[in-house]
Amino acid sequence: MKEILQKIIEIFLPPRCIKCGAILAQDGLCAECYNELNFISAPYCHKCGHPFEAQNTGKKMLCATCSKKKKTPFRYNRSALCYDEASKNLILALKFMDKTENAKVLAKWLNIAGKDIWKEGVDILVPIPLHYTRLVKRKYNQSALLAKELSKLCHVPVDYTSVIKHKATKPQVAFSGKERVQNVKGVFSVKHQDKIKGKRVVLIDDVMTTGSTLKECALAIKAAGAKSVDTLTVARVI
Repeated sequence: MKEILQKIIEIFLPPRCIKCGAILAQDGLCAECYNELNFISAPYCHKCGHPFEAQNTGKKMLCATCSKKKKTPFRYNRSALCYDEASKNLILALKFMDKTENAKVLAKWLNIAGKDIWKEGVDILVPIPLHYTRLVKRKYNQSALLAKELSKLCHVPVDYTSVIKHKATKPQVAFSGKERVQNVKGVFSVKHQDKIKGKRVVLIDDVMTTGSTLKECALAIKAAGAKSVDTLTVARVI
């Protein structure tokens, strides 16, 4: 009966491209919109995931920045897409325009982008939390929606409550460089340390710009005793 009802719904409400609205056979993007996207694939820095322009040699390489860094709260950083005009609308529609159905498609790409992370082992997914005032205004946390859909694919549980943003901040888009770092300094904390201690955590977010927000959240999680922290975002600014 459920399958019959689903087929009836698809007749009257067929799947559409989440970007241009073209009718499709299944949820996702039409071929034209899909081909506009710039997916991040090897070669990339083995640690931070920044793509290289060189040809893929199959070797694990580090970028100049990661080869010099000795201390970082991250194990790996991975992103599915380059943040550009092609990917921007998909993410902004999820974040600000109530297009929550986009999370299901974007989570599929997150799952693929996280292959290096899954190989090393993961215990919990943690979406970057919103301050409660922002959550009330927006009605939902786009990172939590992404984590929920991703969990169905990678079979790793989501912890929605242990990590909190205890201080309201202005949107990061209003700042650049060092201002972004200061804007999120010390705004995250761990409410339930017993659920974080000793765990391999993956932080989920929509976009990595400078990485300041992810870094501050990771520092709080590491301070709570997490074994490792990785980040997985839909897109990153290159």
